[in-house]
Amino acid sequence: MTSTDIDAVAAPTARLLQELTQTTGFSDATLVASAPDTIRLLAGVPDRSALPTDAFARAYGRLQHDPDRLIEGFQYSNAQGIPELREWIATREGVSADRILVTAGGQHGLSLVVRAFVDEGDLVAVDNPIWPLFLGILELKSRNILPIPVEADGIDVSALEQQLRAGRRIRALYTVPDFHNPTQGSLSEEKRRHLVRLADEYGFWLIADNPYRELHFGERGLDTSVFHESPNTVHVNTFSKTLGPGLRLGWIVLPERTVADVVRLRNRNDSQTSTLTQTLVAEVLNGEPAFFDDNLVRARSLYRSRAEGLVAALDRHLPGAFETTVPSGGYFLWARLADDSADWQELYARAAEHGLSYQPGAFFASGPGTDADRHLRLAYGDNTVERIDEGVERLAAAYHSLS
Repeated sequence: MTSTDIDAVAAPTARLLQELTQTTGFSDATLVASAPDTIRLLAGVPDRSALPTDAFARAYGRLQHDPDRLIEGFQYSNAQGIPELREWIATREGVSADRILVTAGGQHGLSLVVRAFVDEGDLVAVDNPIWPLFLGILELKSRNILPIPVEADGIDVSALEQQLRAGRRIRALYTVPDFHNPTQGSLSEEKRRHLVRLADEYGFWLIADNPYRELHFGERGLDTSVFHESPNTVHVNTFSKTLGPGLRLGWIVLPERTVADVVRLRNRNDSQTSTLTQTLVAEVLNGEPAFFDDNLVRARSLYRSRAEGLVAALDRHLPGAFETTVPSGGYFLWARLADDSADWQELYARAAEHGLSYQPGAFFASGPGTDADRHLRLAYGDNTVERIDEGVERLAAAYHSLS
């Protein structure tokens, strides 16, 4: 008798799969192809011209002349990452290389952190509004969230403290401290220290997700060393926004007391990040020591001109229609509709009809108490100033067509 001779009994999937919530379109909206003529001010994507393809070609050429090292790149390596890459990251972070764990991108790092430090059903405080894919990661452990408002200078630490003093006990807090996604602001120096003090006083994990840290438009970025001083803080970063998202390469700065346990966890999951990718990136960074910062100087100038161009285009084509602050770094403008009677849902639909795609702010709201639905998250990283201007023209046409 074969399987075709009997009625098959469908094996059930795990309850986890059955209980996953349906996304509201973030992944689809940002990653699937749009109509050919659509202008996408949509995702935090680096510009093609800022991707260091020439440096990678040179690095691979050097590795070809070192066959033993190149062959090692095709072999297994340890879960924590190859030493030469961890040393470079550690120097950049100002910590011991023993605290660095190399990951397959920032999202993988966050997934490891949630698995390591959050138990089933734990209460986790989060940015409000929030980068929504973190909620998807968190969902695998807990849907019990405490939304904390995000202000112009980062998460409202005083509001968090009030909740803690009132008796709320959280297992962790998640925030994007530099050039926040989606609200574009950065956590002030005072708030950083206050937040770390609260983590130490109340014994919760502070998860600082910092993919945009290097993309500041001023002379220097904000200090991140405070996140390395606490035994309760985990700092997550990635090369996706600086060297390219296709590398799938990032890292976690772990408190010393947790490293061995997180490595054990990693060994029970994906075991390691691609040795070849790590080897190639390490050669790029160490083989041309000035390259990374030189490339960042060019990228920062490029993104700054586009951020300023976007705000200028809104002022020119839609004077008074939006409240904006020129970004000081990152990939996003968090523009607010000045007319509270304007229908943001209708505007989003009309913009699509006019060939413009962006992320409506309401998608990011993780709870009550924000006016995120009055905002548009406009991404400027991968569009020229001219293309951005044309996109805003289309937004203006959509806005003027509203009922």
